[in-house]
Amino acid sequence: MQAWRCILVEEGISAFWKGHVAAQMLSVCYGAVQFASFQSLTELVHNSTSYSSQAAGVHFLCGGMAACSATVACQPLDTLRTRFAAQGEPKVYRNLRHAVSTMYIQEGALTFYRGLTPTVVAVFPYAGLQFFSYNILKKLMERDGRTSKGGLQTLVSGSVAGVISKTLTYPFDLFKKRLQVSGFEEARQHFGEVRTYRGLVDCMVRIAQEEGLAAFFKGLSPSLIKAAMSTGLTFFWYEFFTNTISSLRKRC
Repeated sequence: MQAWRCILVEEGISAFWKGHVAAQMLSVCYGAVQFASFQSLTELVHNSTSYSSQAAGVHFLCGGMAACSATVACQPLDTLRTRFAAQGEPKVYRNLRHAVSTMYIQEGALTFYRGLTPTVVAVFPYAGLQFFSYNILKKLMERDGRTSKGGLQTLVSGSVAGVISKTLTYPFDLFKKRLQVSGFEEARQHFGEVRTYRGLVDCMVRIAQEEGLAAFFKGLSPSLIKAAMSTGLTFFWYEFFTNTISSLRKRC
């Protein structure tokens, strides 16, 4: 709550929507690639092996692989979102077009993929655990019978799955964001001490030495709230549209 008050006082309520355009583009792109890949991979496993496409282990592997493909495809948008959220006043980037051109000219094309290594390392177990936990929780709730089948069951299962997976893989999310704002020191001066890192290992070691192991979980609370809401709603809409399309195909 203290962080929220500081942001509100120093930067105004609009600061809570920094990077919103890039974030929305990221959500659409990432979700489309991830779920299309997941659907294709589970169907491939089901058609070419004896494993069921609904098995929890299959969901873990296919979910992780689908997330890796989506991460590589959408990493530039994630970097842009992080840069917009991280900049203070006066703004370094006026808009999305200005950010892309400035970063490309000053830092090169590879700057859009900063933080890719920890992202890929983290996203496989993160997404795999999401799909795995969601599959297990949904089956348990169906077997228990306390929650009726449908939207509420999907929403609850997805939210819990999001919290579990985010908690277990959060340090890598922190490393990714620290690396993404490297080379962006000028815009960060307003927020106090600025740290730069040579790579993933250097980032991990220096955070542990300078800030302690507890720093690996800085910002976890708001991330868990976001994970619960976003993952729950993501699975809700995924199941909704999948069931709707299946019903339409049967009618045709």
